[in-house]
Amino acid sequence: MSDRNVQRQNHIHRLHVKGERQYQRLRSRLEPRYKGLILAIEVESGEYVLGKDELKVALKAVKKFPGRKFSFFRIGYPAVHKLRLRSCLTAE
Repeated sequence: MSDRNVQRQNHIHRLHVKGERQYQRLRSRLEPRYKGLILAIEVESGEYVLGKDELKVALKAVKKFPGRKFSFFRIGYPAVHKLRLRSCLTAE
């Protein structure tokens, strides 16, 4: 991996850590009322945008906080998405 890729990965990791800290700070307030909604947190200020649709939340966040970085969460869940693998092979 090139130095540039390592730096990029470190930057992404630092953003995620900041976002996770902000989410943990907000969690007890948001989970009871907004469980399942998408949350975009502006990582420096802790301000956020909520909604049901990821794309709409992202667009709203970019409009509200132009040029800023965000972490995304599904409130009350460990991840925004659940990935499932399904076999492409069929029994013959």
